[in-house]
Amino acid sequence: MAVTHLSQLDLEKAYSYADYLTWQLQERLELLRGKIALMSPAPNLYHQKIVGKLHIFVGQFLLHRSCQVFVAPFDVRLPRQQQDSDEETFTVVQPDICVVCDEGKLDERGCKGAPDLVIEVLSPGNTRREMRDKFTLYEEAGVREYWLVDPANRVISRFLLDETGTFIGKRPLTDQEILETELLPGLQIELAEVFA
Repeated sequence: MAVTHLSQLDLEKAYSYADYLTWQLQERLELLRGKIALMSPAPNLYHQKIVGKLHIFVGQFLLHRSCQVFVAPFDVRLPRQQQDSDEETFTVVQPDICVVCDEGKLDERGCKGAPDLVIEVLSPGNTRREMRDKFTLYEEAGVREYWLVDPANRVISRFLLDETGTFIGKRPLTDQEILETELLPGLQIELAEVFA
């Protein structure tokens, strides 16, 4: 029987990517370690403007470069260690924006493995998930850099993966600064424009 409504699923059960692929739901959701995480209702206008601007700035910079930028909805499958197949994946996330530099991780379904950069924009209802749950998942998966964008305070917090596989926080950047990253040398984003 096809799953077409969320009420047909047990929210306490752990599901796999194989399960996820069979669902025909209207609701957008993610799988965090197999558990269903409902995504917030459609983000507000300011959230979408920030996502759009960051996507444009990063996308224009990456034009004619080997890395590619993607915007949600875009499935990122974070495999468990030592799993046999993609269908055994228990974590499927849809970052607001991600950059993938290894073309071998891309297929018709999205990205299998850690993107190089993940950007999540906070909004009411997703703050805990982005700051705690997904932070840990991205760190464990090996995402090289994670940006948390806080529209309410007009701040971007950046976390870089060190040689031990641990995220190290950099000084938060405010709307009066220019964002640069060693991950993408030469990229400069005026945050006043992002938050305008």
